[in-house]
Amino acid sequence: QLQLVESGGGLVQPGGSLRLSCAASGRTFSSSDMGWFRQAPGKEREFVASINRGEYTYYADSVKGRFAISRDNAKSTVYLQMNLMQPEDTAVYYCNTNPPAKDLWGQGTQVTVSS
Repeated sequence: QLQLVESGGGLVQPGGSLRLSCAASGRTFSSSDMGWFRQAPGKEREFVASINRGEYTYYADSVKGRFAISRDNAKSTVYLQMNLMQPEDTAVYYCNTNPPAKDLWGQGTQVTVSS
């Protein structure tokens, strides 16, 4: 069973960049499709990006062209590179399998985009 820990969040100005990391433990990581999700205050959690066991990626329309998801199976880590960030990107970001497993939701990492 996987265990996931997100990190890398923080404060960034509009137009800036930030890279999130999701460290996984468990022998099944390399065979799992992974995704990033986010939840803004007062709003429901939403899908951001996903990556399969190889290099296939998929993005929500709101982040296409700005965000890039990647993974390093040797390090059991998935990343989310966020560029040209906007205030609307402010949220707690979570890593999970894709489709997400209810039992794998962690504490997430806070991302705040503000001037």
